[in-house]
Amino acid sequence: MFAIIAAAVIIAMQTPAPAAGWTWTLYADDTPVVLANEIPDTANLRTTLECDPGSSVALLTLYGAPLTGIARVAAGDAVAMAEAAPARGEATRLTLRTDHPAFAAFAADGKMTVLVGDHRRPVEVPAAHLAKLRRFSELCSG
Repeated sequence: MFAIIAAAVIIAMQTPAPAAGWTWTLYADDTPVVLANEIPDTANLRTTLECDPGSSVALLTLYGAPLTGIARVAAGDAVAMAEAAPARGEATRLTLRTDHPAFAAFAADGKMTVLVGDHRRPVEVPAAHLAKLRRFSELCSG
């Protein structure tokens, strides 16, 4: 019995820990439309994208560090520039056009990097959640 418990403990220690429940969730039934990287049913957020349907403008909020300045947003081969400003809750907010090539590249592969000064912040939507990102882009685009 002890050997079985010991083996289970060893296997558990070697198995990578789950991402603590982090997921991407699309809230499209309300205005604004929101795509959130969150732990559902908590106030824990990493990233949100929100827009008014058909506006072609997305607000990107990165939680964890308030940054100010010009942001370089890169996705694929495209680059966009945006003004980054501190937002409520130790966050940074910037505005992106959903019809910009950088946003289109992000919607295609789910990878984007935001650089403000020396601070680099990757935003990644795993393949399993790309349909939500594409639906967000579709709903936001005018």
